[in-house]
Amino acid sequence: MERVSIEAFRYARSVWKSGSFSAAARSQNVSQPGLSNGIAKLEERLGDRLFERSTRGVQPTVFGLEILPLIDRALVAVDAVGSEARRLTATGDEFVRVGVSPLIDPSLVAAIYEAVHRQTALGGPRQLVMREANMAELRDALLANQLDLVLMPSVGFLQGYEHRIVASEPLVVVGGHEGDDVPLSLNDLQGAELILMPDTCGLTAFTRDLVQAHKLRWKPYAGEAASYRVLEEWANLGLGSAIVPLSKLTSPETPHRSLRADGEDVEIFYQAVWDPGSPLADDLHRLADLLSATTQPH
Repeated sequence: MERVSIEAFRYARSVWKSGSFSAAARSQNVSQPGLSNGIAKLEERLGDRLFERSTRGVQPTVFGLEILPLIDRALVAVDAVGSEARRLTATGDEFVRVGVSPLIDPSLVAAIYEAVHRQTALGGPRQLVMREANMAELRDALLANQLDLVLMPSVGFLQGYEHRIVASEPLVVVGGHEGDDVPLSLNDLQGAELILMPDTCGLTAFTRDLVQAHKLRWKPYAGEAASYRVLEEWANLGLGSAIVPLSKLTSPETPHRSLRADGEDVEIFYQAVWDPGSPLADDLHRLADLLSATTQPH
């Protein structure tokens, strides 16, 4: 197979994340024909189509659903090389190290990049070094001063550290109920069997806190799903129900129902956490302000 272009990988990932060729072209700062041509060449070299267009928008093909996560991981690895090189050659306050939970909405990761870019113009840190890890590793790295700021779901509390809610997104329910066009009341989960994941990313802790706060009777499914995709697949098989953030659905077409309580969408909140005693404390405070402003609906 001929070599494939890193730019084409970025084009494909952007279309996958945004669900739109035009939105992807804007985010990649290229013309839509240029982006479409780049993806067409990539599909030719890979041997099959990654996307199909319909009246419902742009959706990954079956082939695309297998290949796009590999492209995403490849780009993460490529970007990590540059980030680590910059970290090793940077000095002092030239970079800010940010850790993220795998649960974090990808749009929030994009927002932190934009916030750092905007802060650079104000004299703040000039480079962003990202690290994805589970909740325990993020906390340990923050405590050991290996990270400057952590983005995680709003579960748990680190005594003596600053916490700021910077974003939120709706929760949805997969499996267990028919009719994804009708919202599901949280009380309808009374007695439900919920499929959970190992408590590493924060979703399981958030789910337990949610149902316990509303005094719902429920039981955990006997097994544990290893990924959000498996969580969704098991729920669709009828093994139980799964509560997931909207951004973690493998496709917008996945059968699901929005989750509501007291007439409002139930949301998961994401927080920024940092050490107020850090030499970068003022910059991190301003960064959280910028991030919160960037993620607010307009």
